[in-house]
Amino acid sequence: MSVIFGYDKESTMTQSIADLRKEYTQASLDIESVDNNPMIQFEKWFKEAQNGELLEPNAMVLSTSDTTGQPFQRTVLMKALSAEGIVFYTNYGSRKAKQIEENNKVSVIFPWYAMERQVSIQGLVTKVSTKESLKYFSSRPHGSQLGAWVSEQSKVISSRSILEMKLAEMKRKFKEGKVPLPDFWGGYRIEPISIEFWQGRQSRLHDRLIYTKNDADDWTIDRLAP
Repeated sequence: MSVIFGYDKESTMTQSIADLRKEYTQASLDIESVDNNPMIQFEKWFKEAQNGELLEPNAMVLSTSDTTGQPFQRTVLMKALSAEGIVFYTNYGSRKAKQIEENNKVSVIFPWYAMERQVSIQGLVTKVSTKESLKYFSSRPHGSQLGAWVSEQSKVISSRSILEMKLAEMKRKFKEGKVPLPDFWGGYRIEPISIEFWQGRQSRLHDRLIYTKNDADDWTIDRLAP
């Protein structure tokens, strides 16, 4: 049986990729209805995503680029939200961390598909303080704390057994007392310079509002064509 790009020539049960579509009808988005501060507006939408019981509402796709301009994406979790920006945590030796050191301009997108929404943020990244990283690290489950010590993130390994052996070693090492914060692990804060709110609408005429930070340290709001 031949199947090419999701289309099964011998079966009427397989839907062509080109025919996959859905009308978006849940909500609308107008400049008059949003807050002048995008972080307040984002917090409002985030709370609605939480109340909507979405899977991992704090999951965001983070995009960075290497020195050649090649982009890379991965999903990370937002772990703090404030007027200054959004925070995520990672290994400082990871590929994304190394790319951030070379180019601290990043973008993230929150894909809230079930609500027919997405939020795209472009911004500049800085490390959070060790104190802030320690506070969050101390709140993590014990297994996650050990995991931070185990994984040399983004490094090529020959098998999963290497991780399991190192985990066993860390369990023995930190059998008593608190697990300390690794000096190679901590947080990054993304300070937004632009934020786009996207709300799906019928006939693909989606609502798109973009906030752009200006020199006066406040925000301009514009509507974009879908």
